[in-house]
Amino acid sequence: MGARTADRPDIIKLSGISAIGYHGVFEHERRTGQQFVVDVALHPDPRAAAASDELASTANYGELAGQVRDIIAGDPVNLIETLAERVASQVPSGFAVGAVEVTVHKPQAPIEGPFADVTVTIYRENGQ
Repeated sequence: MGARTADRPDIIKLSGISAIGYHGVFEHERRTGQQFVVDVALHPDPRAAAASDELASTANYGELAGQVRDIIAGDPVNLIETLAERVASQVPSGFAVGAVEVTVHKPQAPIEGPFADVTVTIYRENGQ
């Protein structure tokens, strides 16, 4: 796991990465698509990056955002749980992190009546 101070892991967060995806169990979701928003929290040990002050020693936020957008816009899945797992399993492999937390937002979910958002959040340590 990443560095800890008083049992709190270090975190690099990217919030609000969005793209149009064609995920969902209903045919109209697969046909017309909708916006999905993903937040990613990486749990690295940032001491080497801080000491070197070099981008190569940490997560490149632009690359990370691009990878997440590609996953959102990629092959459709039925559930946002599956989309979250896909992000969690594919993204950390390119970065030196001990764990990743992924939240997928589906603000246009097919729900009757007013609501603000539907989210699924998962946490995975390397090797899980």
